[in-house]
Amino acid sequence: MKPIRRTTLALAAAGLLASSFAAVAQDIKPRLIRFGYGLNEQSNQGRATKLFAEQVEKLSGGKMKVRAVGAAALGPDTQMQQALIGGAQEMMVGSTATLVGITKEMALWDTPFLVNNVKEADALLDGPIGTKVINKLPEKGLVGLVYWENGFRNLTNSKRPVTKAEDFDGIKLRVMQNPVFLDTFKTLGANAVPLPFSELFSALETKTVDGQENPYNTILSSKFYEVQKYLSVTNHVYSPWIVLASKKWWDTLSKDEQNVLMQAAKTSRDFERKDTREEGAKALADLKGKGMQINELSAAEAGRMRDKLTKINATVAASVGMDLWNETQAELKKIRGGK
Repeated sequence: MKPIRRTTLALAAAGLLASSFAAVAQDIKPRLIRFGYGLNEQSNQGRATKLFAEQVEKLSGGKMKVRAVGAAALGPDTQMQQALIGGAQEMMVGSTATLVGITKEMALWDTPFLVNNVKEADALLDGPIGTKVINKLPEKGLVGLVYWENGFRNLTNSKRPVTKAEDFDGIKLRVMQNPVFLDTFKTLGANAVPLPFSELFSALETKTVDGQENPYNTILSSKFYEVQKYLSVTNHVYSPWIVLASKKWWDTLSKDEQNVLMQAAKTSRDFERKDTREEGAKALADLKGKGMQINELSAAEAGRMRDKLTKINATVAASVGMDLWNETQAELKKIRGGK
């Protein structure tokens, strides 16, 4: 009797499992998802996008397929964001900084020297503050899934090493199309020029601009070392990327389909951060090997820059709202152990 009962139970369990899979399968339709990103396929952004696509296909039983389109082939971040809002494109990953014109709370992540290290960044982005900012997107026609890491931003230029704030004087510096970045570098004395990332290499090559600021990984994968001689380690802003979906499109998905995308996004986030940090550690050495002249800002000079930028913090606080600003400072205090 026991073997028969075990067999019956096993068959019943298999039947339940099959029916549950069938139920899930009914809620997942064949879909092709255009997913745009700005960097090239060999970059940290490209690798994480590839993993995201693999996870979506695996979790959907092959029904949902992601067509990843890199190298800004679908346009710069701002263009893709508008395509998502209009429902002409399904998904993308891009900078939070280019979203500020759509959702003012995104300016929080542009605050100079907001976080001291990646541990603080992860806790802030994945915690209640990061969620609160993401929750502002749907009313603007976008859905935010997770934050990826772009990283701490550092300065490159073709004119001279930047060892003190005064060295910014007269440098035409490309910045993202974002008011906080524009105001930050104008305050430091640079001639800040807003340009989409897709036009940056050409602008550096033709000396339309003298310099730019990005994490090591992006400087390396975009081959800026070919057109830039000096790299100054400033770590002035921690810059996140955000995975976005069109709300118009998202609302047509079943809960199971949304869950597939969210699970895949979280897996890709964890992979991307680890990958970015490992790559960043060796990218600096690689850039030195490519002939870049590297200098680190002294603690005293970093402090002087930070002091010069205190009014930028006040501008960010006013822009995002004092409630969110104060909640962020309280959360950072908590993350830092109340110190």
